Amino acid sequence: MLMKGVTLRGLEVFEALAASGSVAQAAEATGLSQPAVSQQMRNLETALGTDLVDHARRPMQLTQAGRTFLGRTQTVLSQLRLARNELTVMDLTHLSTLSLGVIDDFDNDLTPQLVTILAENMTRCRFKLVTAPSHEIAEAMVDRRLNIAIAASPGAVMDGVLEYPLVRDPFILVTPRGAVETAGGAEALMQALPFLRYDRDQLIGRQIEAHLGRQKLTYPERFEIGAHLSLMTLVARGVGWGITTPLGYMRAGRFHDRMEAHPLPIKPFARTISLFAASDWADRVPRDVARTTRKLVSELVIGPALRQLPWLDGELRVLDSD
Repeated sequence: MLMKGVTLRGLEVFEALAASGSVAQAAEATGLSQPAVSQQMRNLETALGTDLVDHARRPMQLTQAGRTFLGRTQTVLSQLRLARNELTVMDLTHLSTLSLGVIDDFDNDLTPQLVTILAENMTRCRFKLVTAPSHEIAEAMVDRRLNIAIAASPGAVMDGVLEYPLVRDPFILVTPRGAVETAGGAEALMQALPFLRYDRDQLIGRQIEAHLGRQKLTYPERFEIGAHLSLMTLVARGVGWGITTPLGYMRAGRFHDRMEAHPLPIKPFARTISLFAASDWADRVPRDVARTTRKLVSELVIGPALRQLPWLDGELRVLDSD
């Protein structure tokens, strides 16, 4: 039971206000009026006996107490939202087998949670999970070795496979910490240090190379890295710079103290993460899994990414369901 005067609505308002620093934006995010947002904050601060935000500053800034309380608030709200998400998957007990493929970008966060939800809803089902790069998952879907998969979209229709878009994942620049400032800007850095390429056998490598080609940009052929975390390690060690996406950047969290993410100083582009299912699967399972996955991605991946990289707001986002 929450302490007297602390309400879930108050916590949601505080989280929204902490993210934006604006009563107007917090009101828009929560669906409340601006006076209601202000009242909720007053009630919460009264109940806690301390100021959580500096009301005199614009945009509003968190106090030390507010920064400490925000972490607790986000944990509480995240768990409540996940509990709600777990109720959104329909009864899957009629399934006898399910083979699921998921890109390795989600290994740290989404995949364990999604598998837990599915397993609890498939008590009589033989379940198989495969994690692999997107191009391998696409091949497995076409060969009918997987029933459902979550991977980057190849941008072309796959024979016998339906696609349910989930997330827009924009490409970003990753550099050693402080390197952009030292070089005098992102473009200067991209000329001064080597380009750390993804292996072009991988879909992400081909997508990046195709975009650079369209922009008529060429960089010396020196590094081509197959493993994502190896590439991020090289960036963190100052060897060079790379192009990845927020999903890839967040997966490399242990290197964030030694690397930075920036908007690309070239024409922006993005990949789409989608759920794929065999076209002859004539029931609700793919749509239900897609709906739950969108909610999990929003809570576990996009929310934390936007708090760390707020300039991605509107670019990194869940895509509307069909």
